[in-house]
Amino acid sequence: MQNEKGAALEPARPEELETCYAIIDSGREFQKEQGFVQWTEDYPSREIILDDIERGKGFVLKAEGRLAAYLCIDFDGEPAYREIKGAWRSEEPYATVHRMAFAREFRGKGLADAVFRLAGELCLEKGVRYMRADTDYPNERMQHVLKKNGFVLCGEIFYQGGGRLAYDKML
Repeated sequence: MQNEKGAALEPARPEELETCYAIIDSGREFQKEQGFVQWTEDYPSREIILDDIERGKGFVLKAEGRLAAYLCIDFDGEPAYREIKGAWRSEEPYATVHRMAFAREFRGKGLADAVFRLAGELCLEKGVRYMRADTDYPNERMQHVLKKNGFVLCGEIFYQGGGRLAYDKML
């Protein structure tokens, strides 16, 4: 899948693991620069990223012929979403976007919008018309990106021992 900026969303391949993990690690450092820690030193781990890739849930955004971003798009449901302080707008099958990070040189170029457009297209191709995502309270940048891309704040879920803002989007 490709968008008007020439960015393409593709399944990540095992041979791209190290680059994908480097992007995740760069995202972890970027969070620290922004003054918060959503991702710890051991999450997401290289093993989690490899598992995403092997299970067909790991995706890359390619731009300018390079890997610009990594993310997980999971169609199997998120156990942490079973209980929400608030309410989801639908109970139909959904895709969850997790672990989205951009290589440093691709940040601030509007590619998060491309990711969500292309992820939405992928969902529709698979017959899924509903997406969910969550982010940490201090991650204002991601909150902005989610709202800008049509996600609605539904409440709070509890994940990895803490509360997270829970969003959804009808496609």
